[in-house]
Amino acid sequence: MFLTITTTGTPERPATDLGFLLHKHPGKAQAFSTSHGTAHVLYPEAGEERCTAALLLEVDPVALVRRAKGKGGRGGAPGTALAQYVNDRPYAASSLLAVALSGVFSSAMRGVCRARPELPGSPRPLRVEVPALPARGGPDLVRRLFAPLGWAVTVDTVPLDTAFPEWGDSRYVRLVLESAALTLAEALRHLYVLLPVLDDAKHYWVSSDEVDKLLRAGEGWLPGHPEQKLIVSRYLSRRWSLTRQAAQRLELARLAETDDSEAEELDNAVAEETEAEERPAPLAVLRREAIVAALHEAAAARVLDLGCGEGALVRELLKEPRFTEILGVDVSVRALTIASRRLRLAEMGERQAARVKLVQGSLAYTDHRLKGYDAAVLSEVIEHVDPDRLPALEYAVFGAARPRTVVVTTPNVEYNVRWESLPAGHVRHRDHRFEWTRAQFRAWAETVAGRHGYGVRFRPVGPDDPEVGPPTQMAVFTTTPAPAGKEAKAA
Repeated sequence: MFLTITTTGTPERPATDLGFLLHKHPGKAQAFSTSHGTAHVLYPEAGEERCTAALLLEVDPVALVRRAKGKGGRGGAPGTALAQYVNDRPYAASSLLAVALSGVFSSAMRGVCRARPELPGSPRPLRVEVPALPARGGPDLVRRLFAPLGWAVTVDTVPLDTAFPEWGDSRYVRLVLESAALTLAEALRHLYVLLPVLDDAKHYWVSSDEVDKLLRAGEGWLPGHPEQKLIVSRYLSRRWSLTRQAAQRLELARLAETDDSEAEELDNAVAEETEAEERPAPLAVLRREAIVAALHEAAAARVLDLGCGEGALVRELLKEPRFTEILGVDVSVRALTIASRRLRLAEMGERQAARVKLVQGSLAYTDHRLKGYDAAVLSEVIEHVDPDRLPALEYAVFGAARPRTVVVTTPNVEYNVRWESLPAGHVRHRDHRFEWTRAQFRAWAETVAGRHGYGVRFRPVGPDDPEVGPPTQMAVFTTTPAPAGKEAKAA
């Protein structure tokens, strides 16, 4: 991946001043080690009238994978391991290029030039070219991000394959930015923030210091940007706590500028407003609420929690008297022991204890104990099963046990790009054998439903992102009436 920065000049103000500003000599090709590979700086042209500096990042996929280990799981779905090495990161500008930009041109980004201190503060003609840029939101979003900052924006979509125009355009664009009113430091700060915003993914750990980086790079332009909320949210990988912190500090900066005072003096200016904000419910809570709602709709009284783990859903079901019998099943004795302790089964009153039972069992085998229930729940279970054993689970639940309703939830792998601190290409838990897209889950669910005489409907769980869908996908299976002929034959 690479970008070029071009400026023009005159004999009195030569274009080669770009070398002083970038702290990189035009007569040399230099290489710099980064955490993700090697960054090269070279000058394809360097004269008084025109000078171009190129930053080329050579990504090392092995180093990228090694740095990600332990930060969100490893292994996982078929093809996931390969995706860690075969992807667009070496070719398309992304957050990795932004990191290289700040590392290699750190002094230029701060507006520091010891050799020629008068240069950084002066605007100069600039042309920035990025040949391949992922643009989630398309060309229109690219213009909405850069145009308010004083750039003339030229953005062209890149076709999937020029030999097959009927395939349409890819999500990549070729970007050209031109301005004569900006300093080089301003230009670099714009790129540092907006490249990962357009990619809408960060290929490294997103921690609390990202807020400071964003506000430093956004000083002077981010508080008044019309797309400020989108920029902050995407840059911080949609982490609620970090986004809220950044929004609060930006509001303080805006108020301080309005009052011609220091932000510290107005530290309480937004306290009452932000204190009233409600923290979003954790996904696990939203998932349990969605499951309980589906069980209510099914008028279920006797419920199986298959793969009950440490008993979080069982505890939720016990709160409602309408669920008269709850059977929790798990293959792990340790998980059942923890569930028993957390549910306080030993201390539970006789009447309450009669409603719940925990048993060890494997969903890969039929089990007569599972028959006769109104509903069964498989919450975040199927992704822990090897794909070649899914048919056995399918038959044990839908064929042999055959409850009237089956509720299945599983991660939506498409949403993983939105997860805080989850490295690209990784699944959410190291024990996940796979994570499905919405299309894959729908295809599996509809096949199972058709094979065993169920109808199925799908629901999102958690925020339903317009681009990648919800974090959790849920399918609710309901038995369909047998054909009249079959009923008569059975009678």
